[in-house]
Amino acid sequence: MIKSKKLSKYKTISHGFFDSKGGVSKGIYKSLNCGMGSHDKKTNINKNLTIVSKKVSFKKKNLILLNQIHSNKFFLIKKIPKIKLKGDGAITSKKNIALGILTADCAPVFIFDPIKKVIAVAHAGWKGAYKKILIKIIKKLIILGSKKENIITTIGPCITQQNYEVKQDFKKKFLKQAKKNKKYFKIIGKKIYFSLRDYIKGQLKDLGIINIEIIKKNTYNRKNNFYSSRRSKKNNHDYGRNISVIMIK
Repeated sequence: MIKSKKLSKYKTISHGFFDSKGGVSKGIYKSLNCGMGSHDKKTNINKNLTIVSKKVSFKKKNLILLNQIHSNKFFLIKKIPKIKLKGDGAITSKKNIALGILTADCAPVFIFDPIKKVIAVAHAGWKGAYKKILIKIIKKLIILGSKKENIITTIGPCITQQNYEVKQDFKKKFLKQAKKNKKYFKIIGKKIYFSLRDYIKGQLKDLGIINIEIIKKNTYNRKNNFYSSRRSKKNNHDYGRNISVIMIK
């Protein structure tokens, strides 16, 4: 489990970014697969979620995992929902409700305002980030009373630019959104590479967020022990999901 240095200073929250180690899943899902969307055994996934709940100190029944759809939709959570919500972000100020995000190259992002005592999570793949899910969540926090200077953001482990090859139409889409987005692309020979992490960081900075932390772990690199959609698809097989969880104690 990886902890944020900035968030670890606050005893009022518990959190963790998890890699693939320390679980019970076998084979290509070895071993802490937390993704019900994979073809792993559901009994193993549930056991893995129990392991995570003990590490972050929450009751498993109080974990909210969304049906993630690469959108800019988020929810203000006041109690545990009876059904699985469809979207990619959540906000809560309630104690003992754990907000979780599942990823396999996309960026999990934690947001925390220690003054207003509110947390948020976002599943920020290129689609969600492009659709400005983080901007929408932070604007909502400001409406709820947060001040930009008090908001702490942590961008979790995700695929890095060196492994994120994209096509020309992908680049054109981002340049159409804003010409300054050109800086998030690198051309090596005839190949184009995109920095999701820097794009997200740029959005936060443009919004006036100054407390930005980056967990510098590349999910594509097998040595880092993370599940990677892109790496797995290259080998034509299914893949597990990394989980990231934050909770107000």
